[in-house]
Amino acid sequence: MPFRIAISGIRAATADLNVIGNNIANVNTAGFKGSRAEFADVFATSSTGVAGNASGQGVNTARVAQQFTQGNITFTDNGLDLAISGQGFFVVDDNGAQLYSRDGGFGIDREGFVVNANNQRLKAFTADASGNITGALSPLRISTANTAPQATTNVELGANLDSQEAVPLVTPFDANDNATFNFTTATTVFDSLGGGHLMQFYFAKTGAGTWDVHTAVDGTIIGAASPIAFGTTGGLSTPVGGAITLPAFTPSGGGAAMNVSVNMTEMTQFGAPFGVNRVVQDGFTTGRLAGVDIDTQGNVFARFTNGQSEVQGQIALANFPNPQGLRALGQNNWAETFEAGSVLIGAPGSSSMGLVQAGALEDSNVDLSEQLVKLIVAQRNFQASTKVIQTADATTQSVINIR
Repeated sequence: MPFRIAISGIRAATADLNVIGNNIANVNTAGFKGSRAEFADVFATSSTGVAGNASGQGVNTARVAQQFTQGNITFTDNGLDLAISGQGFFVVDDNGAQLYSRDGGFGIDREGFVVNANNQRLKAFTADASGNITGALSPLRISTANTAPQATTNVELGANLDSQEAVPLVTPFDANDNATFNFTTATTVFDSLGGGHLMQFYFAKTGAGTWDVHTAVDGTIIGAASPIAFGTTGGLSTPVGGAITLPAFTPSGGGAAMNVSVNMTEMTQFGAPFGVNRVVQDGFTTGRLAGVDIDTQGNVFARFTNGQSEVQGQIALANFPNPQGLRALGQNNWAETFEAGSVLIGAPGSSSMGLVQAGALEDSNVDLSEQLVKLIVAQRNFQASTKVIQTADATTQSVINIR
């Protein structure tokens, strides 16, 4: 009997050493969750229970329990590296099979899909054409196509015109003659094809508090002058509402005719030097993909060279009532099981889901010092069980030698 008990102890110690060795081997594995061996004693029982003088039959390995505690977060130089701060798992597509992982080392494959080292595609909630997140879950794909340009329709102009300026003595207005106007400023506007055009504004004083605004596009004057006027406190009084509408014009380069409104509500006339405070227009040229940004809620933004950004989707996270019931598959993946409970998929930061940190990876949660101490204990347990076998063997030999 002591032999069988000692053998069960050796098996238990060996199982403990295997678990500890696996933890130590994965101390540098991103997203790895350490395990611990749990044991249960063995008693011979009957229909009436355990005998009062039963000594036990040894030990069994009850289970190897995964420990889903948070690992340290280490920042990297890759913006697509992702770490989960809190509960949850990344959802990945493995040729149609839905798996779960804490390893956030992602990149983009040649088709534009966000994939991990196993070529499994990261799943996310899709975005519609307006950038609104939908409830549809599919592999996240970053669009590499150029963004369409947007023609300028509105220009916001804010500047101070010096009230002490004199009316130009030379008339009529000539954009090539500085003596016919007082000040000028310019901005770039864009046509329907994304072509840029220089729009220049010339301010010529016509009287006390009154000015003419001449507008030129690529050196060609557009329509007649637009009169503006200021009150005695320096604020704009004419036009009412502060906006002037330029005549429609067709830009060079084949773009569609442009209709541009100029908002001048921020124009002032104070006794101070001319200064431009604001020139903003709502058009932009076509843009190429320049980078990808991901916020803590998992929203994925594609940045383009024209300064615009588009929502590509929102990273989905999964959680389970009992994560320890998940089945480890290797390659930093888990699969759902009946013991884990029904999967809950949601956005980062919602319900029990953690937040996403871009440009970072979650380290293994294995404490190396603790594992080394456990290694010593497991080794001594193994040695103690072998000592039981040696002692039982010596006792048995003594009985055999009785004459």
